[in-house]
Amino acid sequence: MSIEKNNDRSFVGHPIGLLTLAGTEMWERMSYYGMRALLVLFMVLAIEEGGLGLSVATASAIYGLYTGAVYFFGLPGGWIADRLIGGQKAVFYGGFVIMIGHIILAIPSDTTFFLGLIFVVLGTGLLKPNIGAMVGQLYGSKDPRRDSAYTIYYMGINIGSLIGYGVCGYLQVNMGYHWAFGAAAVGMGIGLIQYKLTLHNIKGVSDKPVVPLTPAGQQRAYIIIIGVLIALATLTVLVYTGMVGFDPIIVAKQVAIAITSIFLLYFGYIFFGGNLNGDEQRRMGALFLICIASTCFWAGFEQAGSSLNLFGQDYTQRMIGTFEIPPAWFQSANSIFIIILSPFFAYMWMALGKRMIEPSYSVKCAIGLIIMASGFIVMFFAAQLAASGLKVAPYWLVATYFLHTVGELFLSPVALSAVSKLSPKRFSGQMMGVFVLTYSMGSIIAGIFAGKFDPEQIDQMPGLYLQITYFSVAIGIVLLLLSMKTGKWEKLAEKDPA
Repeated sequence: MSIEKNNDRSFVGHPIGLLTLAGTEMWERMSYYGMRALLVLFMVLAIEEGGLGLSVATASAIYGLYTGAVYFFGLPGGWIADRLIGGQKAVFYGGFVIMIGHIILAIPSDTTFFLGLIFVVLGTGLLKPNIGAMVGQLYGSKDPRRDSAYTIYYMGINIGSLIGYGVCGYLQVNMGYHWAFGAAAVGMGIGLIQYKLTLHNIKGVSDKPVVPLTPAGQQRAYIIIIGVLIALATLTVLVYTGMVGFDPIIVAKQVAIAITSIFLLYFGYIFFGGNLNGDEQRRMGALFLICIASTCFWAGFEQAGSSLNLFGQDYTQRMIGTFEIPPAWFQSANSIFIIILSPFFAYMWMALGKRMIEPSYSVKCAIGLIIMASGFIVMFFAAQLAASGLKVAPYWLVATYFLHTVGELFLSPVALSAVSKLSPKRFSGQMMGVFVLTYSMGSIIAGIFAGKFDPEQIDQMPGLYLQITYFSVAIGIVLLLLSMKTGKWEKLAEKDPA
């Protein structure tokens, strides 16, 4: 990156390329969250009403597999960009595949629905990790604007999700699900157009592979990629034709075990086989606890698109006069609260840091997990009201999403920062990839657990919400106790000159 590019301040003091990337990500997130908010609702809708007529357990397992796969496929997506095609092409091709996926979802045909989901997963795996990495590449290694740039980028994500929830949620209620899926395709299309028209703004940024393979290596890589795609297509056809059985609940459990095994094996490989010194191993120990907190957090947080989504549709009073609040709109509370609260949290951490009383990473993550769990205490009382035959007021869900958002701001950005600080420098990129697996594990576990929330058995819901609360609080308390030790390990990172 040239000095002139680093000194570019044509977009609110930042390089103009930030506008291109944040705008593209905004529309991609519009399409992702707009569709995700409707996924479980469409799958459990009766066939005669235009849905798939699946059970809550099956639909929730599919939802968990979908959200988990989105994060998991970011690992090969990042590798393809770094070794084969560069980030710029990965973002464009990924966005195009996502748009195709949403177009397939918009077709009123049950047989193509899951094919559309596969396209969205593959496209997001290409786009999502690389566009975020490109934001950092706009700046020099010591450019003080980097953190501010990611704040603007994160704002774009939340603005996009608000648009997605608003537009797709409204269309679902007033026009039908397939119109909403079509709107997601339009949103991604808009993002691709503006990306292509403003591509000159990021000239020289990840336009080539970072570590390109040799011609022979590229040939082998493309053969493997094509082979995997053919195998995936073949498996899809076999499942569609009934030649291969597919039970989403069993598959979700098996995938959760597989991803957890990959996480443990890779983490163990770096810990035991990475030739780490004592300080590095202690920091890795602290990071392992943070990974546990992250997994448990997302297992609870991702109830938003499944069990909480169904509660909003079936047991929440959504009529204001003659206007019906779309169920998807409740999920927009998270984005609204993030936009409102993010500046406060940024100021709070800076103020505590100046006074030398800022909590350790593990303490912050433990507190975030406990606060998230408190949101399910709210749902415990809401479910009790619903079990008595009442439609509960919307503020119960809004309060839950508020607490989940506060927990997210305590944990999510802090955990990412912890990975970059606590990982051994020579394994920092690999450890970020390993950490992303916590999102996958949490999402799949969330889908499996959400399957227990049967709307026909509302009397069981209060107990299920308490189960999530007890488990999350217990893990949070254990982490708080262990943080007295790991906090000292984390401080070693501040003294490490590497």
